[in-house]
Amino acid sequence: MTEISKITAAVIGTGFIGTVHVQALRRLGVSVAGVLGSSPARSTARAADIGVEKGYASLEELLSDRSVDVVHVTSPNQLHHPQVKAIISAGKHVICEKPLAMTSEQSAEMAELARASGKICAVCYNIRFYPLNQQAHAMVGAGDLGDIRFVTGHYHQDWLAKATDWNWRLQSEVGGALRSVGDIGTHWVDLTSFITGMKASAVFADLMTFLPERQRPAGPVETFSSAEGATRAVSIDTDDASAIIMRYGNGARGVLTTSQINIGRKNSLHWDIAGSTASAAWDSETPDHLFVGHRDAPNQTLMRDFTLMNETGTRAASLPPGHVEGFADSFFAFFRAVYSDIAAGSRTAQSTWATFDDGHYEMRFCDAVLKSARQGRWVDLDEI
Repeated sequence: MTEISKITAAVIGTGFIGTVHVQALRRLGVSVAGVLGSSPARSTARAADIGVEKGYASLEELLSDRSVDVVHVTSPNQLHHPQVKAIISAGKHVICEKPLAMTSEQSAEMAELARASGKICAVCYNIRFYPLNQQAHAMVGAGDLGDIRFVTGHYHQDWLAKATDWNWRLQSEVGGALRSVGDIGTHWVDLTSFITGMKASAVFADLMTFLPERQRPAGPVETFSSAEGATRAVSIDTDDASAIIMRYGNGARGVLTTSQINIGRKNSLHWDIAGSTASAAWDSETPDHLFVGHRDAPNQTLMRDFTLMNETGTRAASLPPGHVEGFADSFFAFFRAVYSDIAAGSRTAQSTWATFDDGHYEMRFCDAVLKSARQGRWVDLDEI
């Protein structure tokens, strides 16, 4: 078994989330050989900014670097498919940001290549790795909630609530036809599927674009940053928000809303899972608290405390009780799990990270949502 500290990574993407990846890898003890930006100049400048030795001039240069074992893909969505195909062809492990691709046709090909490669191919659904989400997954698996009946929740943000807010995700040709659903809704779908062990089999969706025209700045704007300088008006065809009803194969039902224009909601992913004997709920803005609901006993709030948690939840925790584990910690826990499997040579039985097959399901879900919204009807995922 290889030591994690002996594994070397490279990161494609030099924006907000690419930097988060680099920081978490350093904390894990993984060597980061270099980064690849949108241009050679961007690569060099960003590498210097974050203290990485090399800024690659091209994907070809990165893939020819024999020291690199794992490549992290944090580039805009339209680049995931060609970049991942090239990485797998080069014989390297890959961790790809979500959504996995632009369409389910692309993700189907990527999932097949991943299965045939013999390499670790993971999708960056880091929210699985908040310890209390791992706890809830094991609780459902142990039957603590009984039969799952009703799964509800939302993922709401406000960073695109103004007509002057801008990001590449607003452009369908770069981010995909779905925005609030593809960018953040897929996190909720993946997380609730992981916790419950159920995947939605049919959807009925309504998509909303409340700001059909926005002011696009002349220069680039980093995620969660404000645009400055000259702008021009552009039309928007991606969703600011959505409302989605879901059917599950076992008869359970679900309701999800997504929004990037809910003012005051900075990053609230909330799920509420109702079972036949108990319920549970969690919100990403208070990540160290898990609500557990009862009918014939007092309700409970479980703080993240590994002296009280099950084995699965405890395995994802790294800080003592009362020391809140947040967004950056979830990447650390996720990478620790994936790199442990890379070191071991294969995915282990207790692994809980999302595979390319999971990412392909989320793309099928997105394509079903888009079809449902356009046609105004229920769409079975088997149609996709």
